[in-house]
Amino acid sequence: MGMLVRATVLMSPLLFCNAFLDLTGPSEVEGIWKGSITLPCAYVPEKDFVQQTLKWTVVHDQSSGTVFRRDSSGDHVLLSKYRDRVSVLKDAPGNVSLHILNLEVSDRGTYTCEVTWRASNNSLIAKDITTKVEVVKVAATKPIIRASEPGLTFPAGARASLTCVANGSPPISYRWFRSVPGGKALLLSSQAELAWDSLQPSDTGKYYCEAENRVGARAAQQSDAVQLTVRDLPMPVVTPENGVEYPEKNYTTQHFQGTRLPLYLVILIAVVCGAVIFLVIFLIICIRKPKDAQVYEVKFHNSRTAASSRCESTDHYEAPISSTENNYVMEPMENKRYEEINTKKNGYVGNTEESLYEVGDTV
Repeated sequence: MGMLVRATVLMSPLLFCNAFLDLTGPSEVEGIWKGSITLPCAYVPEKDFVQQTLKWTVVHDQSSGTVFRRDSSGDHVLLSKYRDRVSVLKDAPGNVSLHILNLEVSDRGTYTCEVTWRASNNSLIAKDITTKVEVVKVAATKPIIRASEPGLTFPAGARASLTCVANGSPPISYRWFRSVPGGKALLLSSQAELAWDSLQPSDTGKYYCEAENRVGARAAQQSDAVQLTVRDLPMPVVTPENGVEYPEKNYTTQHFQGTRLPLYLVILIAVVCGAVIFLVIFLIICIRKPKDAQVYEVKFHNSRTAASSRCESTDHYEAPISSTENNYVMEPMENKRYEEINTKKNGYVGNTEESLYEVGDTV
């Protein structure tokens, strides 16, 4: 009897915790071709039980194998076709769900989630659940348009965007159009988002988008058209004079500020101009020559000694602009007549003997 009680006491923690260590998850999951899928598998952690291993296996129509395994050495993807496409969250106690990316039709099958725990008395407990996975191809649904801001009325100059959203098997391609009254719609973009950096009144109009994928007849699905309105209202600008002013009245100032040169460019221009002016002044000083400086050659002939020997002396002097230039000084006389005094500038004074000067320009 005592042995039975002792065995019951030892087994009671295991029996009690079995209710908390049960794995939960759906029995069947449907995934969209080329999309992603999550196979749920979870349990309630217990402090006396530590997860030892986690294993996800799959059974296909003609093959089977271990897709993912987690143990003390880390995470391992054992089937090459799932490499870089499957993962299990880390640091999420109790959540061991399998995530599969870029779902292929060949991924359909039965998946098993198996978890093993180690109890405080080193005993092991293992639980598992199975989930059937179906992969389907879904055509793109009718898209809807979402605006970046509530409503479709914006002020001029504002930034805005419209996003086209559709469901179905990826990849889904999108196109944006603008309706033209009485004409063919204009193709604006081949992206899911249609954006404006600065709206203008001319952007006012009706817009719609199309969504299409590679499923079925590949018929494009068209959204309902939306009306985009841009208000042509000036943005007020606060000024010290009257408190509020509109951009039209401040255009000259804004235009000047927009074309103002950078400070470093102004300094560079000033330095270059100063250097050019200095160089011009220096060249003028160096090459300038006085206009009134001329060199003359003077030859003196003495007639007295011409018979015996002809003495010729040569000298140089600087003469004024004209050799015949005379300065006159007018002085009043007692009989109110004026005497003209000739003072030859830079002249030579000789004796009473006859002298002859020959002046020749040395130029």
